[in-house]
Amino acid sequence: MDPLISIVVPVYKEEANIRPFLERTEAVMANMGVSYEIIFALDPSPDNTEGVILEEINRNPSIKLLVFSRRFGQPAATMAGILSCTGETCLVIDVDLQDQPELIEPLYAKLAEGYEVVYAKRRSRKGETLVKRIISHLGYSVINKLSDVQIPRNTGDFRIMTRRVIEELRRLNESHGFLRGLVAYVGFKQAFIEYDRDERYAGVGNYNRLTGSLKIGLNGLISFSSRPLFVMSIGGFILAGLSFLLGAWYVIQKLIGIDVTPGLSTTVLVVSFFAGVQLLGLGLIGEYVGRIYDEVKRRPMYIVDRQVNFERGE
Repeated sequence: MDPLISIVVPVYKEEANIRPFLERTEAVMANMGVSYEIIFALDPSPDNTEGVILEEINRNPSIKLLVFSRRFGQPAATMAGILSCTGETCLVIDVDLQDQPELIEPLYAKLAEGYEVVYAKRRSRKGETLVKRIISHLGYSVINKLSDVQIPRNTGDFRIMTRRVIEELRRLNESHGFLRGLVAYVGFKQAFIEYDRDERYAGVGNYNRLTGSLKIGLNGLISFSSRPLFVMSIGGFILAGLSFLLGAWYVIQKLIGIDVTPGLSTTVLVVSFFAGVQLLGLGLIGEYVGRIYDEVKRRPMYIVDRQVNFERGE
């Protein structure tokens, strides 16, 4: 019999968090009294994360493990868990206990009100720097202004969704698994609950708080909008017009015999400015071309090395 709730947990170098996470999660599921499976999606780790999970599988048959052939990253691991789950609903959560397992019950209860997706919206974030919060705020603002789909602010992958949404995600088959954007693209009736995010329970995160946020934001923008190219075209048109006016001003000065514009410094400044704009435009185009290149190759998002405790075999 298929479980009612599948809990997908991407992990990498998290040996200290596995057992505390399971203790709290199993207590929640016991209180709810519903059937469940917990799928750990593991990028091969240099620590003993896999060994700890295997020990827990021997204790609890509801725990399963996906091990990938190499490290594909958290987005790919998350999608692998979602597409491998068998539950009527699927919940995605991190193992570091920043997102509390105790929220599983209210998320599931909200889903039962007739929604297809219920995501957890962060009211506050403990342990995050001001710089990280500013980057996050600006990133969501830019994405939602330029993107073709609206991605909820102050959210991560912590959410629960129905089998209907899971199957629609399977049909998308994209190489870059930006889950919060893909779920927003799928649509259907969605809701949220608010919560205060805790600090990490143990260990050090594998997520770069600065470049990681920028990478996620750029991924979301490039994946769900072509408007940056349009903005760049408009910017190029405006700058070309300004260049024409500047050139006309130089001609007028020569004709009337006035020399009020310094020569060398102005030339260097203008050339440097336009060279920077051109490089920015080429970089933006390169991001889109690279994304097209990845999609055309149709390489799989992940490769599974082993499946442990799945009915279809290891």
